[in-house]
Amino acid sequence: MLFHTWTFALFFLVFYAVYLVVKKTVLRDYWLVAASYAFYATWNPLYMLLVVYSTNVDFFGVWAMSRSRRPKLWLAITLASNVALLSLFKYGGFIAENLNAVMSWMGIERTIASPSWLLPVGLSFYTFQSMSYAIDCYRGVIEREHNFIRYAAFVSLFPQLVAGPIVRAKDLLPQLQSERKIGGNDIGEGLSLFVVGLFKKIALADYLAIYVDKVYTAPAHFTAPALLLATVAFGWQIYFDFSGYTDMARGVAQMLGFRFPWNFNHPYLATSLGDFWARWHISLSTWFRDYVYVPLGGNRKGEAATYRNMCITMLISGLWHGARWTFVSWGALHAAGRVVSRRLERSTFYAEHLPTIFKRGWVYVFVTFTWIFFRARTLEDAWTVVTRIFTTSWVDPASSPFALHIGALSDVWAILARILSWPARDGGLPAMALGLILLVWVYQRLRESVLKPVVQLAPVRVAMVIIMILYVALVPSGQAQPFIYFQF
Repeated sequence: MLFHTWTFALFFLVFYAVYLVVKKTVLRDYWLVAASYAFYATWNPLYMLLVVYSTNVDFFGVWAMSRSRRPKLWLAITLASNVALLSLFKYGGFIAENLNAVMSWMGIERTIASPSWLLPVGLSFYTFQSMSYAIDCYRGVIEREHNFIRYAAFVSLFPQLVAGPIVRAKDLLPQLQSERKIGGNDIGEGLSLFVVGLFKKIALADYLAIYVDKVYTAPAHFTAPALLLATVAFGWQIYFDFSGYTDMARGVAQMLGFRFPWNFNHPYLATSLGDFWARWHISLSTWFRDYVYVPLGGNRKGEAATYRNMCITMLISGLWHGARWTFVSWGALHAAGRVVSRRLERSTFYAEHLPTIFKRGWVYVFVTFTWIFFRARTLEDAWTVVTRIFTTSWVDPASSPFALHIGALSDVWAILARILSWPARDGGLPAMALGLILLVWVYQRLRESVLKPVVQLAPVRVAMVIIMILYVALVPSGQAQPFIYFQF
């Protein structure tokens, strides 16, 4: 069930009508769990058992931890159970495929059967959320939750169940333990957030996907301009897609009386790679920081150990995104980028003398380049994109908008005109999408300028929401597609 469908609209109307009636009674958490399980079951009813399994493992593991003289053992059991769940359903095929390759290289004539099941949607999100509860209880950060149904509601709450943000127990359980009043401001701001997310998904992400999918499906058929444009477009597609989902999730949660953390903070305005990861998928970045990087030693054991811990964390982050070597390569590139740039970014010259436009420029170029490995289906495809961007001609005579020779300023303007007029039905990047991306970039710049108070005025926000609703309702877009992060 996708947020941007009429099916969800009907589901939410029925759910919300009942929720407003029971929200001040003991039935509230039961209704949240029942609705969340029904929401998840629309993808595959059997995979709902995995949510139940993860919920029981951590709830009763922490219960045993609180009564045992060896709490570390019970923590290890809960963590091992969650990692085993991820390994079996998410990485089973990847592990089998690579073991088969190693055995073939060693001359062993044996094949391990690859699992045939599909990856359960949202598996990485709700297992990480549940694991954080067990770790925080062990560390004494939070108290153990005594109400099983309330804990089940924490793990399965449907707005963030399938694609985050990863809400920590210390942030969400206290909200479930109290009775929050739902005022007109909650409903208004929640609807506003939902509309912004809907606009990002339908008007931008799905529209950009038309062009990106065409090019990345067969990168060997395209030359440098198309590949470069598709790579830039994907960087914005994944941002609009995922931040759009987060906005919708936060909007729905606020209408229920809950506050979810901000998951994106204008990441393409980052002035360093460290700054980028403090702005991109914040709930996951901070999860890896607190539960992987810091336990490894963080930056407390010297520079060499810091770089090692940084690399391990980024490689695990890459693998978290998917069971493919392309994701591992993406993580490795970011690890290398952090190692190479860390000392420079901490220098006085970089911090105080290098113009912001240059800092933002190189970070954007680096991040966009790494998206090639994130988006490509295989390492071979990724390498094809990279090599053809740098080696193929910028003259593409085969029905391309780039079929002009750049020999004069007039030729440049002619090429831009063709790009903007290339129709979406033929696989081109729509002019409207480029214009909307520019508007979003301008909006982000205004949000970080002295004009921020003006942008946040109620009349301005209402006008923007009305314009977005009219655009979504009146302007045709691409076919509704699942959110990109559902596959993780």
